[in-house]
Amino acid sequence: RPFIGIHLHEAHLYSPWIQGQPPLADFASFEPNVSLIVSGGHTLLVHVRAELDHTLLGSTLDDAAGECFDKVGKLLGLPYPAGPEIDRLAETGNPKAFDFPRPMLDDPGDDFSFSGLKTSVRYFLRDHPELLNDAQRVRDLCASVQAAIVDVLVTKTLRAARRLRVGCVTASGGVTCNRALRQRLAAACASERLKLRLADRALCTDNAAMIGVLAERKLRLQAE
Repeated sequence: RPFIGIHLHEAHLYSPWIQGQPPLADFASFEPNVSLIVSGGHTLLVHVRAELDHTLLGSTLDDAAGECFDKVGKLLGLPYPAGPEIDRLAETGNPKAFDFPRPMLDDPGDDFSFSGLKTSVRYFLRDHPELLNDAQRVRDLCASVQAAIVDVLVTKTLRAARRLRVGCVTASGGVTCNRALRQRLAAACASERLKLRLADRALCTDNAAMIGVLAERKLRLQAE
């Protein structure tokens, strides 16, 4: 059997094109895109010019988006990983209840930083410890933190797509399971008349399907 090395991030780039059971990638409809890979360990923006031809635009300078969710969850006493629980609580919270910072939102570059947001939440809870005893205020805080993270992710992704004049945006990685992120990306892309391909929730987290599908594609291309 041939040995084909597959980088995890590279596999995530193509997971939005995988559908069905058994999982198969729709490479026939593949087109240039700006891809957001967002997880507990990574937050990346990638320009994918063609199949297997991509350039890293930006990445996190400190905490990844998913890491920020988890660290905020720890401050709130939520189970790990906290991202899904914050998503659930935020659904009935007010995203405008607390004004948390949007790190590097106005920076023209494509890098991300979420450590400042996490620190802002820590200081806020230090100064307002009574909030943890109010279930609705906890939901409001989750919604407000989630809104800050999603604002940064969506704004920077769409900005890069406009700058590079691509017609398609994709997103993958564990945080792409977040409902608010999926909804905001869909609304933003519709407003900008961009196509959006989101990885199926079952394929957002690290999985063997995306590794195997990309390996099979590379094997076919080598044989051609």
